[in-house]
Amino acid sequence: MALTYSTDIPLGTLMPSFELKDPFGKVYRSDELFWEKGLFVVFTCNHCPYAIAVWPRLIRLSKYAKELGINTVAINPNIHPKYPEDAPEKMAQKIEEWGIPFPYLVDETQDTARAFKAQCTPDIYLFDKNRKLVYHGRIDDNWQDESKVTKQELKEAIENLASGKPINHQQYPSMGCSIKWRE
Repeated sequence: MALTYSTDIPLGTLMPSFELKDPFGKVYRSDELFWEKGLFVVFTCNHCPYAIAVWPRLIRLSKYAKELGINTVAINPNIHPKYPEDAPEKMAQKIEEWGIPFPYLVDETQDTARAFKAQCTPDIYLFDKNRKLVYHGRIDDNWQDESKVTKQELKEAIENLASGKPINHQQYPSMGCSIKWRE
């Protein structure tokens, strides 16, 4: 599992549109996912140790963001025959096992991940109500051990977006396993 960092994307970039299904076959359109204050998007998967380590934080942050008028969606681009643990049926199991309270979508063609320029799992984006990127970076400053976290950058960005305050432009890249691109 090659360690990869998210790529630099200019703040203000418009979110690409997408239409994806969850593992149960329900279709979600990006325009319908936006709430009053914005949308929190994370590219992630079931098997990457970096993604697994932060899933509980993502779930908690999604609930917090929801209270502030920001919706959440997770997208799995690792639909690849060599990674059966990321298959849609395994995603369905994780939704139940982990109690994922937001759509966890299947990017079977990987076109959505490419449109977002996603590189790793997790790769995190926060968009305002106008679909403009306001945050693209890590969740916090310690992916391995939540008890050692001293800076919660994503939570701060969510709070600032919801309250109309400026979001810190100094953003550190997310890091994780590389997306398992198909040829």
